[in-house]
Amino acid sequence: MLSKLRRKNDFSGYLFILPSMVFFLTFVLYPMMKGIHMSLFKFRGRRETFVALQNYIKLLSDRVFLRSMGNTMLIVSIAVPIVVALSLFIAINIYNKSAAVRSFFRGVFYLPAVSSVVSITVVWLWIYNPDFGILNYVLKSAHLIDKNVQWLGDSTTAIYAIIVVLITTSIGQPIILYIAALGNVPVELIESAKIDGASNWEIFKDIIWPQIIPTTLYIVVTTTINSFQIFALIQLMTAGGPNYSTSTVMYLVYETGIKIQDYGKASAMGVLLAIIIAIISTMQFRYLNRKID
Repeated sequence: MLSKLRRKNDFSGYLFILPSMVFFLTFVLYPMMKGIHMSLFKFRGRRETFVALQNYIKLLSDRVFLRSMGNTMLIVSIAVPIVVALSLFIAINIYNKSAAVRSFFRGVFYLPAVSSVVSITVVWLWIYNPDFGILNYVLKSAHLIDKNVQWLGDSTTAIYAIIVVLITTSIGQPIILYIAALGNVPVELIESAKIDGASNWEIFKDIIWPQIIPTTLYIVVTTTINSFQIFALIQLMTAGGPNYSTSTVMYLVYETGIKIQDYGKASAMGVLLAIIIAIISTMQFRYLNRKID
C-alpha cells in the first residue's frame, strides 16, 4: 500500500514538471542538438553536404571571427568586473538609507533592465551623437576635448562606448540582489566588530563579503553569460562597425546565418561560443565555491 502511494506521489510530481520539461526539450535541448548537427554540414541552398569539422577548422583562420571573438572577450573582461564592483558599491551605499530612499534608488537603477533595448539605444545614440550629442558638449565645456569625437564612428572608441551602455543596463538586477543579500548579514556580527574597534574595511572583508559570496557567484556567472551574448546593442548602435571593431560572436552568428545564410558556419560559431561560456562559467563556479566552503 505504501509503495503504491509513493508511486502515485512520484507520478503526480512528474505531471507538475511536465510543462517545464516539454518547454526545455522543445526550445532548449532540441535546438542545441540541432545546432551541433548543422555545424557539421555545408549548406548550399536547400542542399546540405556533410563536412565533419571543416566549419570549425575554417573558423580558426577566419580573421573576422577571430576579431569578433577578441571583441567579445574584451567586452566580458571589462564589463563583468565593473558591473560586480559597481553594483556592490551602490548597494552598500543605499542599503542603510531609509526604506523610501532605498526603494527609489532600486527603481532608478532597475529601470534600464526592464526598458526596451530600442528605447535605450535611441537615448544613447543621442548622447553619443558627434554633432549635437550631450557627451561631446559636456566634455568640451569641461575642456577635456578640443573637438567633437566620433564615439561610435571611430574604431578606437566604438567598442568602449558599447561597453558603457552594457554596464548601465546590467547593474540593475545585481544591485537588487546585493541589497537582498546585505539584509541577510547578521547585524549582531557587525555590531560586535564595531565594538571591538574593527574598521569599515575589516567589517566588509571579514563579515560582509563571506556572507554575500553566493550572491556574487550568481551575479558573476549570469553577467558573464549575458555579456558573451551581447547582440541587440551591437545591431542597433553600430552593426558591428566600423570595420568589425564592435562585431561580437553573437552578432557574427546573426550576420552569417541570417544574412549570408551559411547555416553550418553560423552553427559552428554558436557551438564554440557555448563551449567557451561553459568553460569560463565552470571555472567561476569552482573558484567562488571554494570561497563559499
